[in-house]
Amino acid sequence: MSRAALPPRFAEWFAAHGWQPHPHQLEMLERAGERATLLIAPTGGGKTLAGFLPSLAELAEGSHSGLHTLYISPLKALAADIRRNLRRPVEEIGLPIRIEDRTGDTPSSARRRQRADPPHILLTTPESLALLTSYEDAPRIFAGLSRVVIDEIHALAESKRGDQLMLALSRLEALAPGLRRVGLSATVEDAPALARQFACHPEPCALVMADPGPLPDIAMLQTAAPPPWAGGGAVHAIPEVLEEVRKHRTTLIFHNTRAQAEIFFHNLWLANDEGLPIAIHHGSLAREQRQKVEAAMVAGSLRAIVCTGTLDLGIDWGDVDLIIQIGGPKNIKRLVQRIGRANHRYNAPSKARLVPANRFEVLECRAALEAVAEHDLDGEPRGPGPRDVLCQHILIRACAGPFDDAELFREVKTVGAYAALSRAAFDDCLDFCATGGYALKAYDRWQKLMQRDGLWSLRDPRAAQRIRMNIGTIQDTELLKVRMRGRGGQPLGEVEESFAASLTEGDTFLIGGEIVRYEGLKEMTVQVTRSEHKTPKIAVFGGTKFSASTRLAERILQLIHGDWSGLPKNVREWLVLQREVSHLPRGDRLLVESFPHDGRAHTCLYGFAGRNAQQTLGLLVTRRMEETGLDPLGFVATDYATLIWGLEPIDAPSPLLAPDVLRDVLDGWLARNAVMKRTFRASATIAGLIERNLPQNRKSGRQATFSSDILYDTLLKYDPDHLLMRITREEAMKGLVDFGRVEEMLARVEGRVDHVVLDRVSPMAAPLLLEVGKVPVAGKGRERLAEEEAAALMARVGLTS
Repeated sequence: MSRAALPPRFAEWFAAHGWQPHPHQLEMLERAGERATLLIAPTGGGKTLAGFLPSLAELAEGSHSGLHTLYISPLKALAADIRRNLRRPVEEIGLPIRIEDRTGDTPSSARRRQRADPPHILLTTPESLALLTSYEDAPRIFAGLSRVVIDEIHALAESKRGDQLMLALSRLEALAPGLRRVGLSATVEDAPALARQFACHPEPCALVMADPGPLPDIAMLQTAAPPPWAGGGAVHAIPEVLEEVRKHRTTLIFHNTRAQAEIFFHNLWLANDEGLPIAIHHGSLAREQRQKVEAAMVAGSLRAIVCTGTLDLGIDWGDVDLIIQIGGPKNIKRLVQRIGRANHRYNAPSKARLVPANRFEVLECRAALEAVAEHDLDGEPRGPGPRDVLCQHILIRACAGPFDDAELFREVKTVGAYAALSRAAFDDCLDFCATGGYALKAYDRWQKLMQRDGLWSLRDPRAAQRIRMNIGTIQDTELLKVRMRGRGGQPLGEVEESFAASLTEGDTFLIGGEIVRYEGLKEMTVQVTRSEHKTPKIAVFGGTKFSASTRLAERILQLIHGDWSGLPKNVREWLVLQREVSHLPRGDRLLVESFPHDGRAHTCLYGFAGRNAQQTLGLLVTRRMEETGLDPLGFVATDYATLIWGLEPIDAPSPLLAPDVLRDVLDGWLARNAVMKRTFRASATIAGLIERNLPQNRKSGRQATFSSDILYDTLLKYDPDHLLMRITREEAMKGLVDFGRVEEMLARVEGRVDHVVLDRVSPMAAPLLLEVGKVPVAGKGRERLAEEEAAALMARVGLTS
């Protein structure tokens, strides 16, 4: 099809609205026959319509029956939003096309009907697609499938959900040979690399790059009060944020955690003397409350929405004309994605303002602004495809009927992340699915597969129901519902089980922007009443605690040694004083400062490795200090540095930082640590060893933890080389612990350590003394301190030992 023309009916529809198709939309029509196409287009550039145009053109002929196009998005709400938007051209052009969505919210009767009589276009999520491929009638459902459109592919490419999706696509390729796949994204740091990952290995992938449009209008919000030295609340900026809300139609105010969003919304509401309609939206709120906020956004009746990552992705929520990012963005791509929520139109610049919550975040925000202007996006390299996801895929395949292991291995190898998978590694996963592994072979419950006549199948067909009930890779902390007390009490949302356990009757906390009083726990539901208090006990929502990306950390270090003219005067003076008193941190050297403070010996390590890695560095160095008699007492970590305090000064930091020594310390620490047990629980659940959902009920978090802890301890003792133990070690090293970033930092400095001994705290270390989240070290230092305090107390009353 020529890029110069649309099909006549479509051309008339565009003309009737006074529109012209964008060049990338016409190019997608031109490339309709390509096996794989990746479209990179800015937010508001009509990329979703571009992805669907070939499908609509083919279906317009009315000759196709059954499922033609599958649309996959990371969010259920996004699928519903696309259905609404897609129905407009279908209805206005008069196309004979049925469009439906299928998610966890779809009624079971509708899901059964969709399997029996699939619509032409089905909008779904990775989990629902995996479930569809598990049915015996999957070959019939997908027999006529022609196209797959994957939206916001960047959000899936960096997670296990993306790995599961790509494995499901490999299955679709086998069921529907000649299937064409389309990926859509607005924020990709390495489009050719994503194209290679997206293609059906080793098939090439066509890459369509739309005009990126005008640069966004982004800047730091100027505030009368300077940011504080530490903290993340940004209370100092409330007056200026309210003024921006007054000047714009709709403002999205993004936060990095749910707790920060709740705190900020509470303070914003208290300052909102004019009664401007503002709301809060995050993943822990009740679905009814989120839907109410979303409806108000679409209607344009809200002036501001305080939110988290739940509004990151491409839902067009009405007339948003300003984005405010509170706190350092931590990730350049995420910032670009959030900026794109404003002025959701092609060739209209988005407008955003950044609000650093503390002085260090001023540097982070400035570095992020420069990166956005230079289109310098970040991206961490992903390793080989996770094997816990592969184990789940094998079980899903078995649910659909007998399979040949060699044929399934060939399918899996077509997925980019699994292209280098060895046959031995695949067989390890297959053996685990069949027997549970060496230490568990004697137990029937883990023997799920058997081989007969050369084909593998479920040992007990009834197991299919339980496997399907546990499909997915998202691992949430155990949450408890929060409701107003009384019959039919209003649902407010959810809090972590651990947080609820810490509450006593009368405690107050924030949820959904209002202060509630804890009245008790009834039938696993947190019962609350409204409170008149204005100083609540803050609910610590889990959410995702982001670490600054490697690329953003590099840019912050470059800024520290670059042009300071764009920085506020107080930050420039801070850096000048740091340079005079000590050194400025560098990317190719590790700055270590030692100084006395409050009667303790302090040491600060400026690794700029991200919060998780700096936290791990604190754990490992203090354990090493404990072994060498330096008596550490505690530490605190940020994205940029780790501050350690103890009873003895560190005279030579280099021996404490030897990579091989730290790895040995890490292995010893991890073996029986809660981090490993938590990681094991997640991987064991994904791989199918632990079932969270059962036909009768759902395990509570306490039950699931108990059973996974027993399994972990058993395998650690009797089968430490079990597949899941190997997976757990790999996952812990790159996930919660992020030891890879520690090793990258140590490799970057190659032993070059600048150890500066000071007589007082340095300007850069001072903010760390104010940070929350201090981690005490329980060891000989504490014991020695207790003995000294006891001796001093006895001496004061005239007693000696």
